[in-house]
Amino acid sequence: MSFKMHLLTGRTVAVILLVLLLLGVLYSYIWRHYRDGIFGQEVRPADGSSSRVDFTIVNHWFHLVASDYLEYQQPSIVQGRTDVVTVTPWLAPIVWEGTYNPQLLDSIYRPQNISIAATVFAVGKYTKFLRDFLETAEQHFFVGFKVHVYVFTDRPKEVHQVKMAAGRQLTVVPVPGSNRWQEISARRMELIQTLIEEKLQNHMDYIFCLDVDSKFHGRWGTESLGALVAVIHPGYYKDDRSKFPYERRHESTAYVAPGKGDFYYCGGAFGGLLQEVHRLANTCRTNFEADAKKGIEAAWQEESHLNRYMLINKPTKVLSPEYLWQDFKPRNPEVRIIRFSGVIKNYADIRPNV
Repeated sequence: MSFKMHLLTGRTVAVILLVLLLLGVLYSYIWRHYRDGIFGQEVRPADGSSSRVDFTIVNHWFHLVASDYLEYQQPSIVQGRTDVVTVTPWLAPIVWEGTYNPQLLDSIYRPQNISIAATVFAVGKYTKFLRDFLETAEQHFFVGFKVHVYVFTDRPKEVHQVKMAAGRQLTVVPVPGSNRWQEISARRMELIQTLIEEKLQNHMDYIFCLDVDSKFHGRWGTESLGALVAVIHPGYYKDDRSKFPYERRHESTAYVAPGKGDFYYCGGAFGGLLQEVHRLANTCRTNFEADAKKGIEAAWQEESHLNRYMLINKPTKVLSPEYLWQDFKPRNPEVRIIRFSGVIKNYADIRPNV
């Protein structure tokens, strides 16, 4: 009896160890695929080779911890703005003035010690806009947070030195100029992808890509954070989608069929988590190169490819036209504040070709 009990106990232990081993293998398999699907991606350059880009796992976007000591007005689900839509059909927030509490949001994100990169391209005569962009960014863009601005320019000596607050810095990245503004525009996605791979991954959390011929007028902060963030274009937000300037040629990878489309998004302002913007930039760059091989240039370069991408890959947060207005337009009543805007300029004067 004692021998049988000993044998039974031995078999039980063996079974338990085998089960634990199988569970460990299963856990490793599930976690690896979860990690690769959410936080890593296979990058396939134009030459067909592949390489993995791994990112630091980001917890603060999923776990929002508020301060127990902060007092704020009680939120309501029956009172609020009724003049604008504040959520998309896929349940992503649309951010307008009066739809969030800035103090509450800052109290959630500041302890997380998040870092934000910003890219801006100042090629050729566009360097004339840098000073206003950088100075107003210091006043309004993620004030009180760690920010690293990357200026891509072919004229490094013309970059204005702006006094930046503690925890904020500027890096100038030299790039070649071009005789075609379309080429400058289209090259942005490649440069953003390369910057993330070589400088930012595992060091920064979020990235926003912004037009230099713009300036800040009001707060742009933690309310704009999301996995993939788009800005609704101020020129088309009241129009039927049949009027959106999508790429309409079937041959282009940026093609959007008639009757399709959600909103028309700006190419001059977008962002999100590092890994999501990397995926966007890599896809748009690959599609642009595929078009180029066929002799096609999308109607609005990277903006056309961005709109195609976001039609399929829905943004998790959408920013209202407050976040990139146009200075030549009168402000509409529903736009209570202009936070960021494209300045009035003479394109014939600043673009190498028009």
